[in-house]
Amino acid sequence: MSTLELPHTPNCLVCGRSNPHGLHLALHVDPDSGIVTTRLTPTRDHIGFEGIIHGGLLATVLDEAMVWAATWSGKRFCVCGELSIRFKQSAAVGEEIIVTAKIDQARKKLITTTGEVRRASDNTLLATATGKYVPLPDDRNQAFVATLVEDPQTHQTATLLRHPDST
Repeated sequence: MSTLELPHTPNCLVCGRSNPHGLHLALHVDPDSGIVTTRLTPTRDHIGFEGIIHGGLLATVLDEAMVWAATWSGKRFCVCGELSIRFKQSAAVGEEIIVTAKIDQARKKLITTTGEVRRASDNTLLATATGKYVPLPDDRNQAFVATLVEDPQTHQTATLLRHPDST
């Protein structure tokens, strides 16, 4: 699967490079399938109970991957309207996880998505999620697009989001 890196905004908690408290994750999309992926190795800063990664962190990264899947599907930024997560097993400090997301259905005013978190070392399913995302109206979408950081690694995807009619 050949993927493209998705753009980021400066202060996003998940992908923002300028946020000193952020995760600084790179998210990638398969342009053919629309599947979004990211990887994260949680640290002690991410625990809930000792040695166990906080479920809110997993929910945050799932939401980010799923909103990007929804956004990519219509080349229009979306916001989360509903998020449901089922935790299957705990994620542990120092164990790399892989988060994936895809759309299930895309309508003009609502996009439904699914996501999952897996342990990278053995592909164990740690959590699943479903979400409903609402595409932004033109003016809000343009305001979001204006915040995208110029970055050579994300130039292609940022251009497609800035000018979706040019594809």
